[in-house]
Amino acid sequence: METYDALLASITPTSGPTRTILDPATGEAVGEAPIHSLEYLEQAVATAVETQPAWAALGHDARSAALLKAADAVERSAEELAQLLSREQGKPLNGPNARFEVGACVAWLRATACLPLEPETLVDDGQTYAELHYKPIGVVGAIGPWNWPMMIAIWQIAPALRMGNTVVVKPSGNTPLSVLALVKVLNEELPDGIMSVVSCGREVGARLTNHPAIGKIMFTGSTTAGRAIIKSSADTVKRLTLELGGNDAGIVLPDADPKAIAEDIFWGAFLNTGQTCAALKRLYVHNDIYDAVCEELTAVAKAMPMGNGLDENNVLGPLQNKAQYDVVANLVEAAKDSGARVLLGGNPDTDQPGYFYPTTLVADIDNNNPLVAEEQFGPALPIIRYSTIDEAVEKANGLDVGLGASVWSSDLAAAREVAGRIQAGTVWINKHGAVDPRIPFGGAKQSGYGLEFGVEGLKALGVPQVING
Repeated sequence: METYDALLASITPTSGPTRTILDPATGEAVGEAPIHSLEYLEQAVATAVETQPAWAALGHDARSAALLKAADAVERSAEELAQLLSREQGKPLNGPNARFEVGACVAWLRATACLPLEPETLVDDGQTYAELHYKPIGVVGAIGPWNWPMMIAIWQIAPALRMGNTVVVKPSGNTPLSVLALVKVLNEELPDGIMSVVSCGREVGARLTNHPAIGKIMFTGSTTAGRAIIKSSADTVKRLTLELGGNDAGIVLPDADPKAIAEDIFWGAFLNTGQTCAALKRLYVHNDIYDAVCEELTAVAKAMPMGNGLDENNVLGPLQNKAQYDVVANLVEAAKDSGARVLLGGNPDTDQPGYFYPTTLVADIDNNNPLVAEEQFGPALPIIRYSTIDEAVEKANGLDVGLGASVWSSDLAAAREVAGRIQAGTVWINKHGAVDPRIPFGGAKQSGYGLEFGVEGLKALGVPQVING
């Protein structure tokens, strides 16, 4: 285990071009990130190609054992990683934030290492015998976002390595230090050369998506960027797993208990200060309990402290970057201009440092308002009235995205019936955004395709092979 300063020093370049990464809460420098060249990327890919056959030859048991040791390494450095993550990304240490994210990295590594994956017998009728196996793809390019930079990197890295692939990781340019440090810690326990990280600009990063030696791209990010990756990867017929933008709906049925569900709705929407792909981003509440839900949710939101992530008291932090701050601010202003009722927030203090946008709840808003129809990706939740279940389902399904959704009710059977009508990759009941390493996760419509997590997620990192005879 290293100190925070030693960990940061270990990823700080001693030569070559760099850029300064700033703390979104204070504007102060966090550290220097390398700007890797195309030559650096090419060498990383060449090394991955060279080391992949031996890594694959170890077999599942040995690779799983290596992942378990890597999880132990992350656990040993958990506090230092969380400190760096908080400084770079902005999320507080406490609450479901920085320490939570590092802990999730450990949990996902261990869960992925322990998932069973045996050959499947397809036919065995005395005349024909056929088995389905999954072989390594080769080299996987893992392209991650800035909102959960460590955790989503592990979502990509762990199954790729478990299946016998080697990995080249490209972090977001907004949060490269967190991923550089995470990979450095992982590589303390992993064989040399099977994983590298390339911190680079867009042009060099784009080479991953069309590189002939890369067999698969895993990408989490915007739908726009996902479309570009699809086009760029087409000539080399790469396999893709794309977790793209979402605008998750939550439907509160009239029999729900407003007080009982308020805190879970809050965290479904404001996890990581709303900067989560599968966060609850538009809440549909039945007329009968609309005012009560607004009241209870406002009471919960008022009690959640926002501020510098290194302050142990805070559970909400800044937006990670100015561009995202502007998106949220502009959408809330559009809602206010339309006559929507602001229950809480909507009044940022522009004199304080950092990209802090206050926790904001907006009621009595039209379903076509931009704050509802566009993904805000920040701490602002629109609450929309509805009169009938059919109306709520129609509105929930009215957008071209479908990552997640939720239904809130005291009647589990009724909730499941409504859930089955929603067009989304995952529909939670009386919770939102509760991902699990054992349960497959993926999007519908333009929220992407391919599955992550669980045995299905492992299979997505392999090439199916049928042995018939």
